[in-house]
Amino acid sequence: MPTIGIAGIALAILTGACGGGTTVGAGRTERERDSIIGQSTLPGARGVQGALNVSDSARAREAARDSASAAP
Repeated sequence: MPTIGIAGIALAILTGACGGGTTVGAGRTERERDSIIGQSTLPGARGVQGALNVSDSARAREAARDSASAAP
């Protein structure tokens, strides 16, 4: 089974496990959950971490651009 398929199955299991009642990830943001998955040894975790890094980089560029345009 390809790695992406295994990662998809693992993600489906994790998502299904958080269905209701008391959950391990209760009170965490999506970003925090993704960060935990990205730091794990699950197949595909490096891809999740890479996506978070790209998101952080884009957010930093946008903040720099906004602060530069706000300066007189």
